[in-house]
Amino acid sequence: MRRAPPGMRLARSLGAKEWSRNSHRCLVLVLTFVAYASYHASRKPTSIVKSVLDPDTHPPPDYPQPSLSSPPLPWPLGPLFLPPNPLGRPHSHGWAPFNGTDGTAKLGEIDVAFLACYSLGMYAAGHLGDRLDLRLFLASGMIGSGAFVGLFGMGYFWHLHVFGFYLAMQMLAGLLQATGWPSVVAVVGNWFGERKRGLIMGIWNAHTSVGNIGGSLLAASVLQYGWGWSFILPGALIALAGVLVFLFLAAYPEDLGFYSPRKKAEEGRDEEEGRVSEGGSGERGSAVGFVKACLIPGVIPFALCLFFAKLVAYTFLYWLPFYLSQTAIGGEYMSVKSAGNLSTLFDVGGIIGGILAGFISDQLKARATTAASFMYLAIPSLYAYHRYGSISKFVNITLMMITGLFVNGPYALITTAVSADLGTHSSLKGDSRALATVTSIIDGTGSVGAALGPLLTGFLSSTGWGSVFKMLMIGAFVAGALLSILVKAELARLVQHWKNARSDHSRQHGTEGSVVTPLLAAGSRQH
Repeated sequence: MRRAPPGMRLARSLGAKEWSRNSHRCLVLVLTFVAYASYHASRKPTSIVKSVLDPDTHPPPDYPQPSLSSPPLPWPLGPLFLPPNPLGRPHSHGWAPFNGTDGTAKLGEIDVAFLACYSLGMYAAGHLGDRLDLRLFLASGMIGSGAFVGLFGMGYFWHLHVFGFYLAMQMLAGLLQATGWPSVVAVVGNWFGERKRGLIMGIWNAHTSVGNIGGSLLAASVLQYGWGWSFILPGALIALAGVLVFLFLAAYPEDLGFYSPRKKAEEGRDEEEGRVSEGGSGERGSAVGFVKACLIPGVIPFALCLFFAKLVAYTFLYWLPFYLSQTAIGGEYMSVKSAGNLSTLFDVGGIIGGILAGFISDQLKARATTAASFMYLAIPSLYAYHRYGSISKFVNITLMMITGLFVNGPYALITTAVSADLGTHSSLKGDSRALATVTSIIDGTGSVGAALGPLLTGFLSSTGWGSVFKMLMIGAFVAGALLSILVKAELARLVQHWKNARSDHSRQHGTEGSVVTPLLAAGSRQH
């Protein structure tokens, strides 16, 4: 039981029975799901309290607002996440320094500062994650991030009105938040082999949307008691999740005496459980360098693809509620609160897209082809949403979910299954560890695009939303095009599999037979 988490060591000392490998895998999935959901939950307070810090972000007075005497509309159009009057009084003067004429710009600077520090920190986090114990690294990042999120909220109780304080808290929180993604992807990759990795990680990746929605609910539920609580509670949540990670997360199968999925039929292995026998070795391999990780085939194309994929996805994340509140849908304008509620359906479509992309890529064994196809399909989806989304609420919701499916599908696939595949690529000799490093390179590059997209939108939206959607469609096209070389190689391999299967079928039955049977045979060969 070398390096087993302290919570597990305590349980064993109290007489708890030994868990199977599959039981530990389930625990790993649950803990990493909770961990990263809490990361995203702690990022939501700023979007929830923006209208409180800077009341001028509400729609102009001539926009029709729901009557207080009329019955509330059902979710997602009704005020589920936010009460009608979040501060409990009729008017709010905001919070200096965000309530001045440059208040909106200051809030935008905080968002960009967070994302910039997050993307820069991602590269360092991946490098450290493959060299340090992932359990300790992840737990430390979560507790530290929670502390800075909470300190941002303490500015309310300390009556601080210094912009530099809030900017610094966001920058430090963004830096520590970078520990999350490389770590959780590396942990899951350590426990799960390539078989069905896309589907498993597609389902697991729902933590992003669950965290976004949960964070909105949590932050809004205490907003009436003062906006500081909207930061303190999510900060406490991620810190508590960090304690659970420290106590119970086994980051490596070797820590519990199991072989990693990459070990194949070595001496001393129990085939049923994959345990290291008494004379066997369960040591983890050495980490690889940043340059060597960049040279792994596929890392650079997928990293550049994610740059543009996250540019599109994060533009929706930061600007979709504002766009909805400023656009007449069915001839009517909706309130800021209803727009925020409605925008969560983009995440619902994203959950479906992540699962679907993972499943398809598992069946075809073609990650690049799946990702590129989704990005190309996102182009007509974006056009249709902008062109026809204003017809009615039903049409808007339908097109929004379809757009979320195609935009977030490849984003989820690349940041999970693809990163895990490349981090255990066959070009790595022995049992070298590169999961966290590869994940940080890919997602760090993507996070630069995530910061650039919302920033450009702030400028382009002043000329009309048509310019913004043109930028998004160009970004989606470039994202797909960057995978062209990988797609060509995958398609050539799939065609060769199909030809081989058809040839084998012809020899066995003396005829070429139907097209369906060789295709099924090709699929079985790949598994």
